[in-house]
Amino acid sequence: MTQPETILRYSLLACVVLFLAMATAHFFGIKIPVLFVYYDTPFFAYQDKIIAFCVVVYALFFLAASRHQQVVPYAITAMYVTSCGLTLVNVSDALDEAMTAMEGATTTPYWIQTGAIFGIAVWLTVWWRMIPKARTE
Repeated sequence: MTQPETILRYSLLACVVLFLAMATAHFFGIKIPVLFVYYDTPFFAYQDKIIAFCVVVYALFFLAASRHQQVVPYAITAMYVTSCGLTLVNVSDALDEAMTAMEGATTTPYWIQTGAIFGIAVWLTVWWRMIPKARTE
């Protein structure tokens, strides 16, 4: 295994750990920044349970990517789609309305977390592109 393959594999596994921690936080309603992007907004517990199960799917997806390089581009694309989705939420009227109800609230933490997810996507992309293509086919 080349250095880029090793770094990519461990990065994907780190994402698995992150996603499982996020799923746990959502399932139990532990509203901690990083594990819970919109940690200080109003929520319904049943919504967080649904999110928890979806995030477990992310963890399984990234575990598969760490074991089968053909899956990696799809996992990376999922991170870019996630950052685009969070961006749309961050600029949405619905979030603006929720923020208005919370005096002194700011979207800055949400943007930081959205940027971090985008950064993870870029990090994975860089290491993926460094792997010789003959090894990924």
